[in-house]
Amino acid sequence: MITLELPDEIARALTERSGQDLARRALEALAVQGYGEERLTQRQVGELLGLGRIETEDFLAQHVDPYDYDPAEMAREADSLRRFSERGR
Repeated sequence: MITLELPDEIARALTERSGQDLARRALEALAVQGYGEERLTQRQVGELLGLGRIETEDFLAQHVDPYDYDPAEMAREADSLRRFSERGR
């Protein structure tokens, strides 16, 4: 178990618009960051948040950009597509 201590003013500022439970928001942020850094698997995110498989997929779809590609990866993909299209000519 981890306990975070926040000044009341900061805790209020973090919850006043959303009305969400601050502990839940922190847990979700931790899950998103861990998944984005490839430290957590989808299954682990679901376990951490108490979600089923489909709920976890929905959660990640709302919070993670599936098109966040590395520029070098995009260049390799573009090169592969270019070579593929040239073979068809």
